Amino acid sequence: MSPTVSIVIPCYNSGAELPETLASLDAQTCRDFEVIVVDDGSTDPRTRAVLDALPPSVILVRQENRGLPAARNAGLGAARGRYLLPLDADDLLDPAFLAKGLAALDTFPDAGFAFAHLGLFGERQGVLVKRYSLFVQLFLNQLPYALLMRRSAWEQAGGYDEAMRAGYEDWEFNIRLGGLGLHGIEVPEPLFRYRVRRSGMLQSLSRTRHAQLWRFIRDKHAALYRPMALWRLWRRWGTGNSYPAALLLGLLVAHSLLPAAWFNRLYARLQGLSAAARADRAAEGA
Repeated sequence: MSPTVSIVIPCYNSGAELPETLASLDAQTCRDFEVIVVDDGSTDPRTRAVLDALPPSVILVRQENRGLPAARNAGLGAARGRYLLPLDADDLLDPAFLAKGLAALDTFPDAGFAFAHLGLFGERQGVLVKRYSLFVQLFLNQLPYALLMRRSAWEQAGGYDEAMRAGYEDWEFNIRLGGLGLHGIEVPEPLFRYRVRRSGMLQSLSRTRHAQLWRFIRDKHAALYRPMALWRLWRRWGTGNSYPAALLLGLLVAHSLLPAAWFNRLYARLQGLSAAARADRAAEGA
C-alpha cells in the first residue's frame, strides 16, 4: 500500500546533520509516510558512511552530482505518496508537522500545498512568520521551501527547474505553482525548524547573484509581471500586511533600471535594514 506522504531529502556532503533530521521524522505523530534520501554524488567520507548505514526503512537513491533541483526531482519522481514534502538534510520537523499539514489540506481542498511558520535555530533563534500572497511572492520569496504538496500540484508544475543550480529554485517553483492557480494554506505554528547559517547560500546569493537570478525568474514568468497582471494580483491578494506595495514596486523599477551589481548592493542594504537584521544586531549586543 502506498504511503500518504513521501518526504524527500537531498544530501550532498551533509551527513553530519542528517541523523538529526531523520530523528525528527521518527518523532512524527503521523506515521503514514516514507523517507527517500537522494545522495547527490557526495564525496565526503563521513557523509558516505552515514548514507551507507541508513536503516532499511529509508529509501536511498544515488546519482552523480547534478545539483539540488535535480536531486529533489529524482526523489520526488521516485515517491509513492499522495502528498510530497521536500526537506533539506540539515533541517527538522516538529512532531506535529505532518499531522497538522494534512489536516489543513483536508480542510481546504482547493489549496495546492500547506506550509508552516519557521522555528529558527543554529546561528539565529526565534520564529519567522510566513504568509501567502502571490503578489508579494513575485517580489520576495515569502514561502519556505518545505511545502507539503499534493502530488497533483507537483506534477502539474513539472518539478523544479534543474537549470537553477545557483539557487532560488524554490522561489521560482513557488511562483510557478501560483501562476497555475495552486495556492498555499498557512499552518500558523512554527512547525518547520530551519537551521540558520549566516554564511549560508542565501546570504551569498543576496549579495552577489540576486539581480541575475530574479531576472531569470522575471523573464520566465513575464506574463505575471505585466502591469495589468500585477494590478489584478494586488487586488486579489494584497500584501498580507508584510510590505507596502509601493516598496515592492520600487524594487521592480530599480531592478529594471539599475545595473545588476548596483541592484545587488541596494538589495543587500535593504536586507540590512530589515526587522530581522535589526533583531539580530540587538541580540548580538545583548
